Amino acid sequence: MKAAVLGGAMAMGAAPSAMADGMDYETVTDLLHLVMSSDRTVYTRMIVNRLAVQEKVITASEHFEDDKALVLPAQMFRFGAEMVAEETDEFTYSLLSLWPINKQNAPTTDMEKEGLEYIAANPGENFYGEEELGGTTYFTAVYPDIAVAEACYACHNDHKDSPKTDFQAGDVMGGVVIRIPMDG
Repeated sequence: MKAAVLGGAMAMGAAPSAMADGMDYETVTDLLHLVMSSDRTVYTRMIVNRLAVQEKVITASEHFEDDKALVLPAQMFRFGAEMVAEETDEFTYSLLSLWPINKQNAPTTDMEKEGLEYIAANPGENFYGEEELGGTTYFTAVYPDIAVAEACYACHNDHKDSPKTDFQAGDVMGGVVIRIPMDG
């Protein structure tokens, strides 16, 4: 998939910006997302959904330490992102939503909001763009975060702080935002 910048968003058809070593930013973020999405799906389906929803041998809880429960998939993802951020500044990633249970997971930049709105309106498509933050230009990619198991949508639908309570399997619940600095 090739892209060119059009008004901040990436349009299909032209070559994306290339990184210094020759691999373009879109390919790098696509590959990073593939690993993230695969790990997240495996944890959600094979651990949380199987043990908490199907077999009911343990619960999953946002208060996992106090409740002696499984870490929620979104928390697991955030813990991984925080660990990566401690090790490198070559890229960052986060899980955001237009309907966050935890308000810290709401979009904070225009690009994040635009990307989340785009993937919500165009399921199965990704969003690519460039944005400047703090004097640095970033390649920013937003990928749909899909409800892959009952544990996902049931938790969001039943949570007292959820602004959206009608998620179903296969719905876009939010997005994975990956940023790579393009300067220097």
